[in-house]
Amino acid sequence: MAASSSNSPEAEATPPPWEELPREITAAILRRLGTVEMVTTAQNVCTTWRSVCRNPSMWQCIDMRSITYEAPPNSEMVCYDAVDWSNGELTDIRIDFFGTDDLLLYISERSSQLRSLRLVYCTHITHEGIMEAVKYLPLLEELVIHCIYLSAKAIETIGRSCPLLKSFNYNGHWSKYMVSNLEAQAIAKNMPALRHLQLFGNKMGNEGVHAILEGCPNLESLDLRKCFHVRLSGDLGKLCSERIRDLKLPNESTDDVYQFAVTGTSGYATSHSDDETSDDDYVKEKITRKQRNRKTKKQKQKKNNKRMFD
Repeated sequence: MAASSSNSPEAEATPPPWEELPREITAAILRRLGTVEMVTTAQNVCTTWRSVCRNPSMWQCIDMRSITYEAPPNSEMVCYDAVDWSNGELTDIRIDFFGTDDLLLYISERSSQLRSLRLVYCTHITHEGIMEAVKYLPLLEELVIHCIYLSAKAIETIGRSCPLLKSFNYNGHWSKYMVSNLEAQAIAKNMPALRHLQLFGNKMGNEGVHAILEGCPNLESLDLRKCFHVRLSGDLGKLCSERIRDLKLPNESTDDVYQFAVTGTSGYATSHSDDETSDDDYVKEKITRKQRNRKTKKQKQKKNNKRMFD
C-alpha cells in the first residue's frame, strides 16, 4: 500500500508557514511578545525565530517593567541574556522590582551607547552600585530612579559621569520632620544640561529650589509634587513661573505620577494620594482608590433614588 502523501519526505521537509515570513515582519511580531517571552519561549520555537531573537537590533530596548508588584521568575537571568544579545547596541533599559548592583554593573560595562535607564523598586540596587555603573554611561540622557536612596555624592557622580543628562526623575521618601537641600544642590552643581526634573517627595526647601533654578538654566519642566517643605510664594514663586514652562506645585494632584504602563498587551498604573503619606503606603493606593470610587458611586445612586421619590 502506498504511503500517504502526508508522510512523504517532501511533506516532512516543508517548513512551517511562519518561517517563510520576511525577516522584518517576523521581527516586528516577536517584538510584541516582550523581553521575557522572547528570551524564554520564542527563541526555542525554530531556528529562524532563534536567529531573529538573538539579533542585536532586537535589543536596542530591553523593557522589563512589571504589570504586578513583583518581577517575573528568572528576571535576572533573562536580563543577562538580553544584554549579551544586544552586543553593545542597547540604548534603553527599564527594570522594575528586581536587580542587584552586580547586574547593573554588568549592563553598564556592556552598554556604552545607553541613553535611557529606569530603575523602579529595585530594592537590592544601592546608591554605591549606581555610582559605579554610571561611570560607564557617558551618553546617558534620561535617568529614572524610584524608591532607591541616592546620596548627594551619588547625584554628584551621576552628573559628572553623564554630562549629556537631560531628564532626571528621582522619587524617594518624603520626611515630615527633616529638611535637606543637599540633593538639590548636588543637582544644581553637576547637572547643568537638565531640561526635565522630577523630585517627587523630596526633602528640600526653598533654598534647594533656588539652587536648581540657578544651576540648571535650560530647565523646562520642574515637578515638585509632595515636596511639602517648599513654599513657592513671593519672589521665588514668581521666578519659577517666569522660568519654568511646565511647573507642578507641591500640592498638585499626583494621579499621573507613576504610569508604569507597558507598551503592548498589558500594563498598570498606580496613583498616589495627596496627603502626607510615606511611600510604603503607595502600593495600597490602587486598591483603596477603587474602593472609594465604588463607595462614591453607591452614595450618588442613593441620592438619585431619593430625589426620584421626593
